[in-house]
Amino acid sequence: MMDFMLEAWVSGNIERAKAGWMLGKGERWQRGQKLKLLFAGYNGTRNTGSDVRPEETLRQLRHILGADNVAFSVMSQNFDLTRGYFTGTEQVHLPDIFPPFLSREIPKHHGVVVHEGSAFKSKFANALTTMIVGSLGTAAAQNKLAVGYGSEAGYMDPLVAKMCGRYCKNSLIITRNEESRTLLRKLGVPTELGTDTAWTFEPLPSEYGRKALQDAGWDGKMPVLIVCPINPFWWPVKPSLVKYAARSATGAYKDSHYRTVYFHKSGRDVDDAFERYLTAIANALDAFRQRRRVRTILVATEQLDVRACHRISEKLGGLPVFSSENYDMYQLVSILRAGHLIASSRFHGIVTSMPALVPSAGITMDERIRNLMRDRGHEDLLMNVDDADLEPKLLAALETLATDGEKIADGIGRTVVKNLKLMARMGVYFEEEVQRRYPDFPTRKGQWSWEDYLPPIDAGLHRLIGMYS
Repeated sequence: MMDFMLEAWVSGNIERAKAGWMLGKGERWQRGQKLKLLFAGYNGTRNTGSDVRPEETLRQLRHILGADNVAFSVMSQNFDLTRGYFTGTEQVHLPDIFPPFLSREIPKHHGVVVHEGSAFKSKFANALTTMIVGSLGTAAAQNKLAVGYGSEAGYMDPLVAKMCGRYCKNSLIITRNEESRTLLRKLGVPTELGTDTAWTFEPLPSEYGRKALQDAGWDGKMPVLIVCPINPFWWPVKPSLVKYAARSATGAYKDSHYRTVYFHKSGRDVDDAFERYLTAIANALDAFRQRRRVRTILVATEQLDVRACHRISEKLGGLPVFSSENYDMYQLVSILRAGHLIASSRFHGIVTSMPALVPSAGITMDERIRNLMRDRGHEDLLMNVDDADLEPKLLAALETLATDGEKIADGIGRTVVKNLKLMARMGVYFEEEVQRRYPDFPTRKGQWSWEDYLPPIDAGLHRLIGMYS
């Protein structure tokens, strides 16, 4: 019921924005002005992927449009957790109850860019998708730039899907896979094919990651196995005033409370499935450690993953845990790239390690890691979080990583360069959309190579481009 109320609230706000625009309210971009763009997504929770993506989106689009021509703002749910991020960009607070914020903030800008990856799906929270649709829909209703940049679509509940089809039909969604394009096209939403935007991210130098591992007991020689677990079963998050009242009055629903009026899915079935997942991973890691000498660490690339990491650590007698609670995105990705093998249920735990050619396997809860592994040609390294035989599958995948690492790294390198080219193509699509919306905007002149549409990249990526182009 609360999801329905939120969707109705946002839909009403979009309709009012459209009516106001038709009556002459609001300002359109004029020649000589800086193009003010609002970047919408799930920032400020120390979700490494959700912070890396806007970082690189902002860098790329500022590079393409010209820093002197734009003024960027990005949403953050917690300024303390995004301090030091998004250089040169104003941060604006996204409250949990967001409809008034969207109605107030979007008219201040000339367009909206959604940088959220899991933008159009009900898997995690209808509220997030409603916020994304509300952002794009409000901008489009005012005849402004409305672009989804590297977004993904999955199953949406019927009302959210209807809302998406209605209010995003005048947006452009550049998806990160063909499957998302197919789904959105069925809803009448214009799309182009792109990719994720994390491929160009540059963390702290490798020395930082190696030292962090050594400080946690690594001898500097033994191969390091990094594992990124999650709780895949307590989604979606939904608002509930009943649970909120009970939580405030009696302390009930403590374990499933996300924040304010939002709660994770909970119950015996959730707890049992989570325990089976943790036990399967722990048993596979234990068996692998008996076969091979490795240093195993656990990494929570999202604050919410700390519980899963500590549970596995306890099952194996105490393993080091690195968490985004304590390490920012520059530090944590450096640690990931210092590893030698990775098994991850976090999409960006894999993506951000790939430029360092770290062999990786995926334990997936949805289509994101599945699509990535298929793209790499590594479906033998893919498992599902609810596989009845997850333990032997993971053990077999770890053995494959250990024995075929060089071959796997070659496939990873080719995939990184392929996605860099797709990311550059996204920049072209974006530039063309800006020109379509604002023909007088001063875009670049002359001939440009595909690499000119990427933000500045480090020597490692230049080396991969030389090897695999």
